[in-house]
Amino acid sequence: MTAFALVRHGETDWNRARRIQGSTDIPLNDTGRAQAAATGELLQGRQWSRIVASPLSRAAETAAIIANAVGMPDPELDAAFVERNYGDAEGFTGAELDARFPDGAEVPGRESREAVAERVIEALHRLAAEHPGESIIVVAHGGVIRSVLETVAPGRHREPITNGSVHSFLHADGDITLSRFDDPVDEQSIFPLAEDFEEQNALARREEARRAEATDGAER
Repeated sequence: MTAFALVRHGETDWNRARRIQGSTDIPLNDTGRAQAAATGELLQGRQWSRIVASPLSRAAETAAIIANAVGMPDPELDAAFVERNYGDAEGFTGAELDARFPDGAEVPGRESREAVAERVIEALHRLAAEHPGESIIVVAHGGVIRSVLETVAPGRHREPITNGSVHSFLHADGDITLSRFDDPVDEQSIFPLAEDFEEQNALARREEARRAEATDGAER
């Protein structure tokens, strides 16, 4: 069995401005660094074998701050955990997105949710096979974590995925299961310090609303 803690990176200026980041490499701001440090303090309460991160600087720096806090070597960078590519929508606010791509319009260059889920789940299976029995921190992005959640526990969690939040998964017998959403890690939480991924990403919010409507309609 391999344990994973999927951590969302700290805040960036584009998060604060509600701009869609995707694969655009935007660094942490000071709030994001403080969030990463707080997450590192929470994760000190458990034993970890390694830290892996998306190579985008906001995730890589978050991981480096956490690694320092828990006494681990520098993080290993893995491109499989990079954020979803939102194509021509990257850099847009919600108002700019609606003006350029009215609801329902296709966004050129946008990576599908299914493609994100496929590469991320495959990477988690690979890590589990290479490091059986280990406990691994993976620092990634809101879209990446949402894709894992919707693959292993579809529709179960529509709560916010906040900057610096920790989500725990287990890999056993070839399957990945959700252990704890927004894991408080020894009954603490940084939830009040951070903001929701979908609130910061208008395109993800639009897609999540459609998904929720489809699910609710099917259940009626």
